Amino acid sequence: MKRILLSIAIIFGSCAFAQEKKSDSTKTKNIEGVTITKQVFKKQSDRLVYDVASSPVAKGNTTFDLLKQTPLLSSTDDKTLKIAGKNNVLIYINGRKSNMDAESLAQFLKNTPAENIQKIEVITVPGSEYQVESSDGIINIVLKKKMSDGLNGNMRFSNTQGKYNASQASFSANYRKDKLGISASLSGGENIEAQTYTLKNSSEGASNESTGDIDDPNKNIGGYLNIDYQLNDKSNLALSWNTWANKSYNSTVNLFNTIINSNNPSYTWSKNKEDSRSYNNSLNLNYELKTDSLGSKLNLNAAYLNYKRFQYTNNMTYHSNINRDVLGESTQLLQDLPQIINNFSGMADYIQKFKNDLTISVGGNYNKTKTDNDTKNDSYNFDTATPDSKPNHFIYDENIYGFYITAEKKFSDKFSGKVGTRYEITNSLGTSDKPSSEDLRRIERNYNNLLPYLSLNYTINDKNNISYSFSSRMRRPSFWEINPVKNKLTDNNYTQNNPFVKASSTYNQELMYMYKNSYFVVLNHSYIKDAITQVPLQGYPQHPDGTIGENLALRYIRTNFGDKQEMSAMVGIQKSFFKQYWTTNSSIGFQHNRNNGSLDVDPTTGDRFIDKNGKPFIYVNNINSTSILIQTNNTIRLDKAKTWFLGVNFFYIDKQQIELGMLRSLSSLDLSIKKNWNDWTFALNVNDVLRTNIVVIDDYQANGNYNYVHQNQYKRNLTVSLTYNFGNKKLKKVRDIEGASDSIKSRTR
Repeated sequence: MKRILLSIAIIFGSCAFAQEKKSDSTKTKNIEGVTITKQVFKKQSDRLVYDVASSPVAKGNTTFDLLKQTPLLSSTDDKTLKIAGKNNVLIYINGRKSNMDAESLAQFLKNTPAENIQKIEVITVPGSEYQVESSDGIINIVLKKKMSDGLNGNMRFSNTQGKYNASQASFSANYRKDKLGISASLSGGENIEAQTYTLKNSSEGASNESTGDIDDPNKNIGGYLNIDYQLNDKSNLALSWNTWANKSYNSTVNLFNTIINSNNPSYTWSKNKEDSRSYNNSLNLNYELKTDSLGSKLNLNAAYLNYKRFQYTNNMTYHSNINRDVLGESTQLLQDLPQIINNFSGMADYIQKFKNDLTISVGGNYNKTKTDNDTKNDSYNFDTATPDSKPNHFIYDENIYGFYITAEKKFSDKFSGKVGTRYEITNSLGTSDKPSSEDLRRIERNYNNLLPYLSLNYTINDKNNISYSFSSRMRRPSFWEINPVKNKLTDNNYTQNNPFVKASSTYNQELMYMYKNSYFVVLNHSYIKDAITQVPLQGYPQHPDGTIGENLALRYIRTNFGDKQEMSAMVGIQKSFFKQYWTTNSSIGFQHNRNNGSLDVDPTTGDRFIDKNGKPFIYVNNINSTSILIQTNNTIRLDKAKTWFLGVNFFYIDKQQIELGMLRSLSSLDLSIKKNWNDWTFALNVNDVLRTNIVVIDDYQANGNYNYVHQNQYKRNLTVSLTYNFGNKKLKKVRDIEGASDSIKSRTR
């Protein structure tokens, strides 16, 4: 069930633009009567740096809330983060990529207090040394530096009231003594993710409408343990363990279906239940050696990742009538959908710095991944007393070899540049023991990709800076996307994964201008070849043997859907006024989407779709759209002592064309008030006050076919939180390093 929601949510989330949040434009510190002003938001080489160490924005917030309030970052679904409209964001902590799947990472960030964050680095176009895919951007969270030994930590409790009530709690502690540093965190919570759906699709003489509720209860617990030991003045050894577990039992779908064929209506109920649980554990060993006084160093990493997800679904369809009475059983589908991922990884990087401001970096990585999906599908038709069993054991093995070299040079105080390239070799093999077709029995893929990178940065003077970046990347399908199973929503509506999905290629360009580190203009262009997305196919399914289904069907197919281009322009301001009583972070811009794709067959089953007259249906999306995007985020200090703060935040996204059709406009007004009192912080947040953050999609095809999606995720909610900080506030965090297996994590979502 989560896969159904996630599949659709990925499409919905991909349209977001840069929703920037509040920050102080300056921080002031008084030293013996002298006032020193420090820049909070500035451009450095290939990244933007948001310094939040002494900002009241961080205190009392979660890490996820703080990231949403960082310039150039946004979230419209409260689950995923984006950089200036990019589809994906990778989270790093002190240069180490996070070790959790997407769902676990979102919960982890929401349960982790933000008090100990020094700064946030936003890398819109990552260099060749980073293992990223597609148009991924990087958010690097830099923790505070060491001032003294000791112990510190924090506790946070919060309660959220939306359609249902939710609670979260977290505890973290950090200890440092001489050469040894230990950092640990434990957090968890429970909530019910609620949604109300309306799905419609129609063609000539036939229609299908499903409407109802989806409730997904979740219980989460997890944390991390990091141990860092300084062997000597030049070398360090670090061991890190991350773990997260999710339990979602009795997740339900209740949809009432109205099916009309030749003006003859019939009614059914889809009542589905799901029990699922997932576990994510990763272990990383790092060795760092400083080779000279200029900062040259060697990094070695070895890592192991184990990800398990167990999902059991009971999909029941009942006969009904126009009064929505539940009558006798119609069909039942029982699915057992386990997924086990094991990954062994190694990585080596060497950075050589020279006295002439030249830096050469070389390195390589190896990832070996095995994904085991032992799926069982047992169905029964009560009307005909017909049982059917379709088990399938799908195993996917993948080996990735990567090598890179970069050269970064500071030519003068004003001009610097970075050039690099990455060469990746991917060998993969997917096998099925009982495939639905012989094409699924053995699927072999081999990629060899050369991925160049270029970045130029020119500081015109103290007030003006301009930069340009270009990168090419590939995007491999997530592991769940290639597992050839369907996730049933109703008898006639479901999502279908696709083992034939191949890697896509992305070419990114960005031009950025900044004035006084407060005003900025960002121009971005991305070209995606063989884009991986979800496409709706509808009609009467015509099977390869010539038989035709009785009812109008709608399938959301995961596939490579042609090429697309995304172009955007944004003008923004991040500045404080009236002696920092009012801080605003606002922008206005547009995004232009150009789509060019078509699909006429379900690649996993070979089914084609026809209308009642036998005419074939081809889904085509070659529609372009231009959308206006506006956001304003404001922090208002209510007292001189800097203890009371009011937040007023708003975003608006105009309608725009995406793969599933035309996404109607989205907006949200969020209000907050916060009180700081010594080591305590009390906060009250109200999100989506006007209830305008609701997804609606329309799609009209030239042949008269129509698709409609209405998804209300109950974004309006009220959260009360209490945070307490204890111990030595000047404590250094444990040194974090990038794990060797971290490039695999994002593909488990």
